Parts: sequence; C-alpha cells; structure tokens
Amino acid sequence: MPRWLSWRRPRNLGQINWFVLGVAAALFIAIVIFESAAPANVVAAYGFVLPILLVAIVRSRWLMVLTVVLCIAATYSGLLRPHKPGRFVAAVINRTVVAGVLVGVAYFAMTREERKAREEEARADLLRANAALVEVKDALNRSERLAALGLLASSVAHEVGTPLHSIAWQVQSLAEDPHVTPAMRKTIDVIDAELNRVVRIIKDKLSLTRQPKRAYAPLRLDKLTQSVVTLMNPSFIGKAVLLKADLGVEASPVWGDLEQLRQVLVNLLTNALAATKAGDEVVIVMGRRAATLTELEERRRAGQALAETMVTLTVRDTGCGMPEETVAKAFEPFFTTKAVGDGTGLGLFLSREIVASHGGSLTIDSAVGKGTMIVIALPTHLHPIVDGTASA
Repeated sequence: MPRWLSWRRPRNLGQINWFVLGVAAALFIAIVIFESAAPANVVAAYGFVLPILLVAIVRSRWLMVLTVVLCIAATYSGLLRPHKPGRFVAAVINRTVVAGVLVGVAYFAMTREERKAREEEARADLLRANAALVEVKDALNRSERLAALGLLASSVAHEVGTPLHSIAWQVQSLAEDPHVTPAMRKTIDVIDAELNRVVRIIKDKLSLTRQPKRAYAPLRLDKLTQSVVTLMNPSFIGKAVLLKADLGVEASPVWGDLEQLRQVLVNLLTNALAATKAGDEVVIVMGRRAATLTELEERRRAGQALAETMVTLTVRDTGCGMPEETVAKAFEPFFTTKAVGDGTGLGLFLSREIVASHGGSLTIDSAVGKGTMIVIALPTHLHPIVDGTASA
C-alpha cells in the first residue's frame, strides 16, 4: 500500500507525497491566475475544490487547514479588484457561497479519508490478531508434541532399562576377565562409563513429573571436551573424518551440570559427523571473550554473579552446510532435515535450552558448501577450581 494512504500525521515533510502536493499547488496557481484575468467570473473560484480534494488524499489535517485558508483567501482576494457599480455586495455574497462550499468539501473529504483510514487500521489490527493467534496455536501444538514426547520417553526409558542392566553386567564380567589387555580395559572403561550415563539419563526421563535437579558444580570445559573427543573419535575415524581439538593451555572453568554440557557437545559433534564426508574435518576450538552488555544485564536481572569473561567453544566443520532458511529453523523443536527415523529434531533445540539455563548462548552460522560453525559461550566461573573437583 502506498505510504500516502496511511492515515497518520506526517512527522516530517519527507513523509508527504510531494507529487500530489505539487499537482495541487499547480492547480491552485492556475486558478488564481485565471481569477486575476477574469475577476468578475466567480465560477472559476469553485475550481479550488480540486486542490482541496488532492490534499485530502495526503491525510494531513494541518495541510488541509492551510489549503482551505489559502483557497478562501484567494477567493476573497477578487473583491480587491474593481467592480461595476452596485455589484460589490453581490460579489461578496457569491464568494461567501464559494467559501462555504470549499469548507464543506474539505470537511467531507477529510471525513471520508479518516473513515477509510480507520477501516484500514481495523483490517491491519485483524491481520495482526490473526498472526498472533497462529503463533499461539503453533506454540500450543509444540507444547502438546513435547508432552507426548515426554510420555513416549518415559515408556521407552522403562522398556530399555532391563536390557541395559544386562549389558552392564556383561561388561562388568568382561572387565574381570584376567586375559583382558590394558587397551581392552580402557575400551571397557569407556563402555561402562557411557552405560552408566545412559542409566542416569533414563532415571531422569522416568522422573518427568518432578522438576529435574541439575548437579551444578565448578568444572573445566577443556577437560570435558577432551573426554567427549576421546569418546567420539572412533566414529570419526570410521568415516575418515578428521577430528581436531585446540583447547589452549589455560584452564577454562565454568559453573554447570557436567552431564548436560556433555550431552550438548556430543549432540553437536554427532551433527557435525552427519554433515561431513570422508576427507572433511571437524575442529573444536576453545577461547575466551569479553561478556557483552546484554549478557551482563541478563545475568544481573537473573540475580546471577556477573562474569566479565565468557568461555567459548567453537565446533566448526567443512561439511555440506545449510541454507539460510534451514538455519532460521534450526532451533525449532521437531525440525530436522534428516530422514524419518534418523533424528527427532530436538537436538539443537534442547542444546540451546541447556546452554541458556547455564547463563550462556549458542549460535549457529552456516553456508551451503562451506560448512557450519556453532559457538557455545558460557560465563567463566569466578572462583578457582581445585584439582580433581572438575574432573571430566
């Protein structure tokens, strides 16, 4: 819709349709010149109706008042010219009639434009209300799907608990075999640790009716990352994808839940592995940056300690990348580009929720054919970590 059709008083002259005003001004000048050439012909003064109607289109009250005043002044200016004897009173009456007509036309024109503006505003309000209703409906649908997923998770967790315990017993028996080599024992320890983690996750899913308790503690993000790299590296080797980690030399203390942050990093590396092919690489880089004013303000409002430094963990791959429309929906629950059965569409959604609950942020940047980069930023823990406290 053209800007001049919006019923708002112009805040500056740049919002006024200069073309319409130019035509109105040209008509006004032409009528004034014609009046000067034939002062006795009062019919020409009725032509001032045209610029008034044009100015009404602009929907500016102060411009309309100015136009009406100028048109009436020009109408009565004809009285200053010589008249035939006895015709002055008649000229005054005729021009007063013209002035009344001009005022009436201005009033009805502005009333009509205001009514149209109110109708347009009502339609716009209706469209906004419909858009808000659609958003609320979508949010409700997502909530229902998440609730259904919770029930499904509880059912699955209950069903897989027994076979997992059987696997754990077998692993324990294997670990007690005297013929186990040190390399095999290291692998068994990794399997046992991951089985225990799965069991803990299942217990959490079986407690969906209770608010989950997060085990927050000081931990070193570099040690956590190294443990996840050790866990995931065989999968990368099997696909001929290079997994590198540059964790720096400084300790990277944060305050968080070890298992939840491990879940986030495992999910990001799993996505990176799925997006790469043989010969590609995935790089994890640990860094630091100053906290932004927005991050400091959010932590202040949440009543959390203000950390001026953020620990960053960047996961960058050289895989296929994602188009902009996919990136825009990446954090929506149940959105996935994987085949049916290969993903739930909750990985990035839950990862961002977990990072946000730790006072941090998770951002994504991707381009088709160039790869994807995901950055986790967590506030630095303000107190030093005693060796062993943050063992990952």
